[in-house]
Amino acid sequence: MSENDWIKKLEELRREKDIFFKTHPESPIPPEDRGKFKGLSYFPINPKFRFILELREHPDKKVIHVEDTAGQIRSFLRWGEFVFTIDGKEYRLQAYTNDPKKGEVFVPFKDLTNGKETYGAGRYIDLYYDKDTTADGKWILDFNQAYNPWCAYSTRYACPFIPPENWLNVQITAGEKNYQKP
Repeated sequence: MSENDWIKKLEELRREKDIFFKTHPESPIPPEDRGKFKGLSYFPINPKFRFILELREHPDKKVIHVEDTAGQIRSFLRWGEFVFTIDGKEYRLQAYTNDPKKGEVFVPFKDLTNGKETYGAGRYIDLYYDKDTTADGKWILDFNQAYNPWCAYSTRYACPFIPPENWLNVQITAGEKNYQKP
């Protein structure tokens, strides 16, 4: 996919998400706020934060337990690790799954924008083998698709906290920014 096609696809996904958040009955935006909802805020699309990587599968996959915003414990299988470089420095993110047969991985992360430009508790990226991999089996880890958990919009939702192993000491100026309630 060309860079231009990639940008157009991201812009379309963002428009579709805004429509969903404004109009859909299952939107995380409280019904009383949807009429004033003008769309989510994003960093400009930046190819610097899009990586094509091997998911280094862990030979010994362990279950980790993570507390969520409602005080409940959630379990995830620590499936593999992405290793990437930003501005000459190497970073690692763990990828988790609930069901390895589905071909999905969950990549929650915190970075130095949290609590300032982005949601304080962190952001998420969901990856699907059938749409987020290349022909040679590498994964596309695109921080431009990072999103806020639904608990950023309403207390009706409980969201898992980010495991400390996925706290990045770098600014990820890509993806969704903080939600500003109308």
